[in-house]
Amino acid sequence: MTMSCTATGNGFQSNSTMATMLGRRRIPIHTSFYWGHKAVILFRCWPGDSAGMYAVALILVFVMAVLVEWLSFTNIVKLKPGASNDVVGSLLRTGLYGVRTGFSYLVMLAVMSFNGGVFLAAIFGHVIGFMVFGTMAILKKSGGLDSAKP
Repeated sequence: MTMSCTATGNGFQSNSTMATMLGRRRIPIHTSFYWGHKAVILFRCWPGDSAGMYAVALILVFVMAVLVEWLSFTNIVKLKPGASNDVVGSLLRTGLYGVRTGFSYLVMLAVMSFNGGVFLAAIFGHVIGFMVFGTMAILKKSGGLDSAKP
């Protein structure tokens, strides 16, 4: 499959097994995982045919997955019952939840490109993020590895 982006259209040249006709535009649709650096991830014409840009895309997906895990376990905004800034703190926590949800959906949409490298980058990002931030949160709550200490 040859992909190139042009200023006049979407520029995809693909065979009939990878595209459907919607009017006059061909949109590539993958229904199974494929390997290779020629992919479209999140945005039309990105990363394109460049292996370097594909590597940047994989790094971006990995970082977004790690960021999702960090936002899942972080406690940046601490709410104290009865404090005068409960409303502000609640709004900040709600905003962080919205940001985390947005990044989660971006990772999901990147995986929906059905590119095997993107899938692995997302999984490794979530695993590394959980290993770093999730286990720290668990260890903090349990008081360390040896919970028998007083």
